[in-house]
Amino acid sequence: MSAIATPETETVIGSQLAQPWNVIIHNDPVNLMSYVAHVIRKIFGYPEKKAKELMIQVHEQGRCIAWSGAREQAEHYVRELHSYQLLATLQKAD
Repeated sequence: MSAIATPETETVIGSQLAQPWNVIIHNDPVNLMSYVAHVIRKIFGYPEKKAKELMIQVHEQGRCIAWSGAREQAEHYVRELHSYQLLATLQKAD
């Protein structure tokens, strides 16, 4: 039995895919804070001040939302962060 696509189901599926996703960077005991700020600047293109603010948030609160947007781009950012040995996850935005 196959489902028949209707405008209503396509809208629901489309809106689920369009929901923003958060890229979360988690604190770890291994990487230096300067390294974390450097990686944030390199991956997201943020200015130094913004990267340092996010790095401090990770250090003090254990995590930060580094970016929000489309799921595909968020998945790419998480893979990039992992390639720099940073702990990062994806979470559906509220």
